[in-house]
Amino acid sequence: MALDIRQLEYNEISEELAKINAPKFRAKQIYEWLWQKSARSFDEMSNLPKEFREQLKAQFDFCTVIESISQTSKDGTVKIGMQLKDNRLIEGVMIPDQNRATACVSSQVGCSLSCTFCATGFLKRERNLEVGEIYDQVILLNKYAKLNNGKGLTNIVYMGMGEPLLNYDNVMRSIKMITSPEGLHMAQKRITVSTSGISRGIIRLADENMNFNLALSLHAATDQKRDEIMDINRSNNLDSLVEALNYFYSKTGNKVTFEYILFDNFNDSIKDAEDLIVLYQRVPAFINIIEYNNVEGVTLKKAKADKRDAFVNHLRKRGITVAVRRSRGKDIDAACGQLANKNDAGITAKV
Repeated sequence: MALDIRQLEYNEISEELAKINAPKFRAKQIYEWLWQKSARSFDEMSNLPKEFREQLKAQFDFCTVIESISQTSKDGTVKIGMQLKDNRLIEGVMIPDQNRATACVSSQVGCSLSCTFCATGFLKRERNLEVGEIYDQVILLNKYAKLNNGKGLTNIVYMGMGEPLLNYDNVMRSIKMITSPEGLHMAQKRITVSTSGISRGIIRLADENMNFNLALSLHAATDQKRDEIMDINRSNNLDSLVEALNYFYSKTGNKVTFEYILFDNFNDSIKDAEDLIVLYQRVPAFINIIEYNNVEGVTLKKAKADKRDAFVNHLRKRGITVAVRRSRGKDIDAACGQLANKNDAGITAKV
């Protein structure tokens, strides 16, 4: 099978072109088409001679993600299903706001972590996404941001299907190409990577001085409760995560965001709020309280409004700044925790 050209770094493209005696400057032209101009085929590379483009087609694969279906929520959120080169499917979401348009992108086909509250967790992890497959999601979702919001994406969150830190190299390279002047040139501060808690990955981020935003899918502030809903906590417990997050802060100066979904009669009591405060005091952090989106087959349910308000008010009375994130796109299964390759008829696609 031919090499996928977007898997190659610039110097690797240069080396491959040297094998076919192509001029050195062609590598720079091709690289600009791939990442800066977001070309989706060799035919789009109009400043390359046609004969040379045919030579490239014979030498390399150009595996782009194809949009297979789109759905628009009542609140303007757009979910798109995307087909990969091996016919597997992933989903991404564009979330519009008054002054923002956020892309929620996937990093894996399925997920291996099996968090009990997440629809994606019911899917077997088929494989990691390649850098071009992550990048293409941004390009396709940017199209909808321009169409529906009048301007392009302002933010990108790696909160879709899969665990980003278990596809570390491809995720980091996709961020490089999104933020680089050689790519889309978006500021790193506009990007958030959300992890379920991979301590070694967080430490690696710190050592490589990544400057984007880091979010931890926390959802319970004690090991006992977190073990019940997130198997990853058994190998990456809260003490190890606290150590890793403090190391990340010492290296980058960036506070982490604790994402905390409130579940009815599980983690929504005042005692649970106190446990969260104790953990918050151990790590420089922000707190986002997230509304749960009920998932078919899951016993955990959305916390009641009065319990949510009491929980949030207790944190605020203790001087903690808390953001409450409302659900977006839940009528099309596009909200947090709902991505499971369902079409508009509610049928789960095969992955």
